[in-house]
Amino acid sequence: MTSNLINQIFMKPLVLFSLFLVCIQTGFASFKPDTTIKYSSSSDSTITRSSSNSDTTVIKKSKNVRFEWSIGKNDSDSSKSIRTHRKAPGVIYGLTLSRFDLGFSKLVYNGSFTLSDANNFLEYNGWKTTTVGFDLLQFGYRFNSSFKIYLAAGFDWTLIRLKKNITMSRNSPVLAYEVSDVEFDKNRFSSTYIRLPLSFEWRSKDDNRGNKFRLIAGPDMGFLLNGKVKQKSSENGKQKFNDNYHFATFRYGAFARIGYGGTGLFAKYYFNDMFENSPAQEGLQNMSFGVSLGF
Repeated sequence: MTSNLINQIFMKPLVLFSLFLVCIQTGFASFKPDTTIKYSSSSDSTITRSSSNSDTTVIKKSKNVRFEWSIGKNDSDSSKSIRTHRKAPGVIYGLTLSRFDLGFSKLVYNGSFTLSDANNFLEYNGWKTTTVGFDLLQFGYRFNSSFKIYLAAGFDWTLIRLKKNITMSRNSPVLAYEVSDVEFDKNRFSSTYIRLPLSFEWRSKDDNRGNKFRLIAGPDMGFLLNGKVKQKSSENGKQKFNDNYHFATFRYGAFARIGYGGTGLFAKYYFNDMFENSPAQEGLQNMSFGVSLGF
């Protein structure tokens, strides 16, 4: 019941959500309003961006930091300057909606992208076999402005678009399928995981545009929530079937991200088999790569 609810909440709006994030990234990249930003600390430096005719000012204060943000024009100041502010060490935690991954997923059999004869029924359309994921929680420690470690939690989907007209068998002792007489317009075989990546992040100093280069890598773990078959045909319309389909209950691997500003690339590789308790699928693993938004 919980798995179905999660899928209903997240799966349907994922495409629209990804387009929304792309629009945000594009919009912020091109939108450069007249702004004044002053950020000062008792222990470090100051960042100032200003122009003329200021008409909006927002000021936030904390124990050691004063943040001032103005949008508009300011007659009293027309200078522009940026100095890098170094953050103090400390714990980081809280809710987040970040590291949105959108890319392609590949099945790897003993180091090859060619499936074995025993796994040929899993032949898939490479351009329509995708992965989607994002983080919702994080907890970690920032050592300095350049380096931090954090454990995140979120969701991750692998969506395999099968080529053959088959239906995966539910409640089967091993991964099995039945050949169908129906010609499917869509035959998708997917898994949903809770993902738990442990990130080691390095970032550069701000450049003259106020952006950073980032390099993030670390181990990635996941717990299976659900497996699903979703089919569409003229004969039967839309059909959905839920089961674990012998997807690995726990998976582990490694990931890397590299990016500039809020956009970058990611790659993941899982070391254990994609399916469990199914001898014919031993040695079949999963990897993915693509675009990562919202660093």
